[in-house]
Amino acid sequence: MSTVENLKIISLDVKDLRFPTSLQSDGSDAMHTDPDYSCAYVTIKIATGLEGYGLTFTLGRGTDIVVQAINSLKPLVVGQVVSDIYKDFASFWRSITSESQLRWIGPEKGVTHLATAAIINALWDLWAKLLKKPVWQLLADLEPEQIVSCIDFRYLSNVITKDEALHLLTQGKFGKEQRMNILLEKGYPCYTTQAGWLGYSDEKIKMLAQKYLDLGFNAFKLKVGRNLKEDIKRLQLVRNIIGWDKTLMVDANQVWEVQEAIDWMKFLAPFKPLWIEEPTSPDDVLGHAQIAKALNPLGIGVATGEMCCNRVLFKQFLQADALQYCQIDSARIGGINEILAVYLMAKKLGVKVCPHAGGVGLCEMVQHLQMWDYVALSGTSEGKWVEFVDQQHEHFLHPAIVENAHYRAPRVPGYSTEIKPEAVKAYEYPNGSEWEDMFSKGIFHDPRKDK
Repeated sequence: MSTVENLKIISLDVKDLRFPTSLQSDGSDAMHTDPDYSCAYVTIKIATGLEGYGLTFTLGRGTDIVVQAINSLKPLVVGQVVSDIYKDFASFWRSITSESQLRWIGPEKGVTHLATAAIINALWDLWAKLLKKPVWQLLADLEPEQIVSCIDFRYLSNVITKDEALHLLTQGKFGKEQRMNILLEKGYPCYTTQAGWLGYSDEKIKMLAQKYLDLGFNAFKLKVGRNLKEDIKRLQLVRNIIGWDKTLMVDANQVWEVQEAIDWMKFLAPFKPLWIEEPTSPDDVLGHAQIAKALNPLGIGVATGEMCCNRVLFKQFLQADALQYCQIDSARIGGINEILAVYLMAKKLGVKVCPHAGGVGLCEMVQHLQMWDYVALSGTSEGKWVEFVDQQHEHFLHPAIVENAHYRAPRVPGYSTEIKPEAVKAYEYPNGSEWEDMFSKGIFHDPRKDK
């Protein structure tokens, strides 16, 4: 079946899927007060009929723009032979991110890079299905030379070279089988943000904190940054429930000035937060470095990365010691290929990677990435977690499974990105049945009336 003609990409489809999470303040924080968790959902089909699914996470409005960007990249994808792509994935990745005219509206950032991520994620899902492996195992089984062939090292050589990457990956092979067995038995540790959304009432926060404590979680994250007195009250409330032997993190979602972040966190320091996440602009490397230096004596680290636009910005954060916890996002930068580069730089520079997740499909995807890191690169999960948010998993054919605060290792081939057909029909925007119903009831404005 694996002939050139059978492996040719014959179609690329993209849909705008949105879920009305703003109605319950799910996902709310100091910067994003009314998110509707959404995604641009890509289906790539090859001639055999096999399909790969990929997505990029959004917050509602603007998803249609990402869809347009994906359609603009379609001519670069349809007609390609996937076996040729996988043999030299880095070159294909560069052809998508460096198309001579489209790159002008990036390059390698913003809407075009979100579009790239959705396409690349679908190609990895397809590759894993062709080899009948989950993506984490596909990655773990690739030889170091194959991993390196997936990465575009342009602009990175002053921090990591191909030879250095090969050395790190070769070192990672020692003990790999033992770690894989441990992973399959125990899973990978996670923390939860489910009790920490800023729009939740105190009663809801208490209820959810107790729920996830009872489920075995020992690490919790709260959103902060809108009102200092409220932050202090909420942190005290959660500490009263989870105790002082559990790990607590806080996340400001970019709302502060640099000095404001330092001053604010001094007031929150008595609650022993492990890190402050996104304290200021996600592009401000030197600002993060200043905050990290000021908070180090208080035992508070800086975490960021979910809004880092590409591997070059990650490189600068790592070079400047501006983060102690590197938060890759499966859909913000250009898919797995670019994320591999970030993991390798973090490994070389001794920085812990703790992936951002929670949005539509993010938990499903990042579990694979962190499991590969544990099995084949860093070799440890100590002091590291994957974020877990318990939303929208029911819409996935093979959702992330968490037991006793550990992600269970996926066993089904692919990237865990396939959404159930009935969910696509219900939540495609604006014509899905759920949206039609909410428009008719006046819950949301129908944008079709504006045309």
